[in-house]
Amino acid sequence: MVVVSSNSVVPDSTMMIHLNAISNSTASLSSLTSVGSRIRFDFKPVSVRALRSGCGNLRCQAQFSRSVANSSSLSALELLKTSAAERYTKEKSGIMVVRLSFHSAPVELREKLSIPEADLPQAISELCGLNHIEEAAVLSTCNRMEIYAVALSQHRGVKEITKWMSKISGVPVSEISRHQFLLYEKEATKHLFEVSAGLDSLVLGEGQILSQVKHVVKVGQGVPGFDRKISGLFKHAITVGKRVRTETNISSGSVSVSSAAVELAQMKIPDHSYDSVRVLVVGAGKMGKLVIKHLIAKGCKNMVVVNRSEDRVTAIREEFDDVDIVYQPFSELMPCASDSDVVFTCTASDTLLFSKDQVQTLSQPKSQTQRLFIDISVPRNVESCVSDLEMARVYNVDDLKEVVEANKKDRLRKAEEAQIIISDEVREFEAWKDSLETVPTIKKLRAYAERIRESEMEKCLAKMGGDMSKKNQKAIHELSKGIVNRLFHGPMQHLRCDDNEGRSLNEIIENMHALNRIFGLEMEISILEEKIRSKMEKL
Repeated sequence: MVVVSSNSVVPDSTMMIHLNAISNSTASLSSLTSVGSRIRFDFKPVSVRALRSGCGNLRCQAQFSRSVANSSSLSALELLKTSAAERYTKEKSGIMVVRLSFHSAPVELREKLSIPEADLPQAISELCGLNHIEEAAVLSTCNRMEIYAVALSQHRGVKEITKWMSKISGVPVSEISRHQFLLYEKEATKHLFEVSAGLDSLVLGEGQILSQVKHVVKVGQGVPGFDRKISGLFKHAITVGKRVRTETNISSGSVSVSSAAVELAQMKIPDHSYDSVRVLVVGAGKMGKLVIKHLIAKGCKNMVVVNRSEDRVTAIREEFDDVDIVYQPFSELMPCASDSDVVFTCTASDTLLFSKDQVQTLSQPKSQTQRLFIDISVPRNVESCVSDLEMARVYNVDDLKEVVEANKKDRLRKAEEAQIIISDEVREFEAWKDSLETVPTIKKLRAYAERIRESEMEKCLAKMGGDMSKKNQKAIHELSKGIVNRLFHGPMQHLRCDDNEGRSLNEIIENMHALNRIFGLEMEISILEEKIRSKMEKL
């Protein structure tokens, strides 16, 4: 007789099967497949030495209980899915962030991980297609690559996200893991609020990051996976960013990457004035427009802008009609660069615009010994080895720290004030998120009541015979629905957040646990379990 038991689950994707055989058993594994009964498998890891020693050291034990033998047949894969789902539900799902930023990851790595704006919806869909990711959002900027997710299992979620990042970028998992930082639950919430407020930016208090957080919400609308918790988190982050800037004035002065780039170039110009140099701006998108605005603020009255289309440049020219802004198409990029002393690159191009060989062919700058390339694009537009040339010097976003230190002291004081605001907002968001815990209980309670109502109604109709009119059947149906609704109206009200009733969140959570115990709802298949089983079926 052959026995197979199940007390453990295969860890991750590594499947090593340890089959223990009873020495006196004459049954073979092939006979198991013909029995047609439910078999429960015990998967245990086996050392490489044991595997190499051959099948002679493997033992297989088999045993069928009466209850198992009478149940319907299930495949080994179905059993694996079922047992895995049961184990995963023991972990509470929650918000997490996998982040790589200028704090820990160099621009060489960040540019490989960056995701173009047009690809963000697909990225969310792919992330939510992973086995343990329920909701997701991607914040990809020149200074950071951050993935926010609601994970059914945090540990497995991190592994899946890291592998996905490796797949889309070509960067080894080990390299990504070495530079990434992980935050969970309240810490993840706090981090996003700090990001939105400009407290985690290269330039403390910068304003552009808030518009980038807003853009995440705009892109995520209608995308499956950008759902209630993640959507609520980002919308709340926008509120926090606005409140911090209003109440602390932390964004006063030049506090963006573009403004820091303009200041850095000014520091490197021999006479520290834009009056004597010829400026080229490559790109007229959001970042390019900001660079142009800050150049004008620093006294630059003449510049050439290279862009793929003239429309954006025309709009900028109309806004600053007292400045001479000349448009040139991309076909004129090299001649324009050859005629410039300072070149700002701020495009979304994923290919180099200036290689070392190309820059070497440019003419000598006229007003200074070196041509300055200020590259604030990620991926970078200028090859870093251009700085090896005597006539050129390249600065990228990681070089802007030199500028930031100048007015940091005042902003640090404002940042302390901002942290008080953020702490209040984190508590408010966590309270809202906790209130969502009652939703599954409400649904389970309704389903529980509906099953009882349908069962009792069927019994009643069966006793009354099959000749009952449809009108009477409808009346009985409405009667049963009315009774259930009246009985469960009170419990349902005590599970909802209603300011008019004056119930606190703690009271609502206590009510939820009480109803789960009273009606045995924890024994039911929860919404979370259903989601996990659905994902497991994709294996």
